[in-house]
Amino acid sequence: MTGGAVAAADGGLRCPWGLSTEDYLWYHDTEWGRPVHGDDALFERLCLEAFQSGLSWLTILRRREGFRSAFAGFSIPAVAEFTEADRERLLADEGIIRNRAKVDATMANARVLAGWSAGELDELIWSYAPDPLSRPAPKTLGDVPAATPESTALAKELKKRGLRFIGPTTAYALMQACGLVDDHLADCVSRPTPA
Repeated sequence: MTGGAVAAADGGLRCPWGLSTEDYLWYHDTEWGRPVHGDDALFERLCLEAFQSGLSWLTILRRREGFRSAFAGFSIPAVAEFTEADRERLLADEGIIRNRAKVDATMANARVLAGWSAGELDELIWSYAPDPLSRPAPKTLGDVPAATPESTALAKELKKRGLRFIGPTTAYALMQACGLVDDHLADCVSRPTPA
């Protein structure tokens, strides 16, 4: 899909990927690309983007509540206290993606982040948001990059600080999902109207 915005059942133009399922439509219209702040909220998105690596986002979206339940609502202090028994519980939990490397990375990342000061993850991630005026609104899905210099720099900094399972593409998906960049297509109803 490299086309422009497509009309939904309500007549509004939307990014084509957002029309493939009701789950995607809801996510597209209510969450994707809107600013997310807070260490635990960003930790959740970071973890979910890592779990999505190599899979469809729809797979993650449909298991999101299972992830939240399994990972204590993505509370950094709570996940940082997870034990080997929790690890085994997670690897047996059919409500999530039972990938050993991704489970281990989530637990390890929580331990690293538990040592950071309150707001440090939020401040670090948002410091990599590009100037919105430096990026024209994409007209087609083909205009949307998979990674950018900012996402590459963010991934590098997170790795330098001890976080795992984060590369430039995963970092860019995080930036898109959390509103650091607005990759809604130019004609999409979810793109804010310029003031």
